[in-house]
Amino acid sequence: MAARSAPSRASDYKAWRAITTRWLDNDAYGHMNNVVHYSLFDSAVNGWLIEKSMLDINGGGQIGLVVETGCRYFSELAFPDLIRVGLRADRIGTSSVRYRIGLFRSDSEIAAAEGYFVHVYVDRKTRRPKPIPESFRCALKEILVSDNGDVAE
Repeated sequence: MAARSAPSRASDYKAWRAITTRWLDNDAYGHMNNVVHYSLFDSAVNGWLIEKSMLDINGGGQIGLVVETGCRYFSELAFPDLIRVGLRADRIGTSSVRYRIGLFRSDSEIAAAEGYFVHVYVDRKTRRPKPIPESFRCALKEILVSDNGDVAE
């Protein structure tokens, strides 16, 4: 079995959002249930896209569909934690983006959990892939980081 890689650090991320946990996020074991991590990922990515005018949830012609996702858990999160969500793009394709998301408790520099989403951008009506518009590509490049942690060009 391969050794498990270490959690990411705050410096590995380019964009940030703050999200507070809720009482209902805790499960019977007293920590945040694993499904909540995915909800936070989704909220952070889509919040950033809306903020950058890249997503019109009510009428935009192009939307991103999640086609792959994953998460690694390192330490517990629970209500009433404040979570800082780090966001970056690991890869920008013709019609897809791989986002990396880190969940950090309060001021911690080490991720409590980290995951990824792969969005394929499609026509809202036909659900067929569409190339990422150049304006989107420019915004995505602001958070693009290469595999070795350097800002990708």
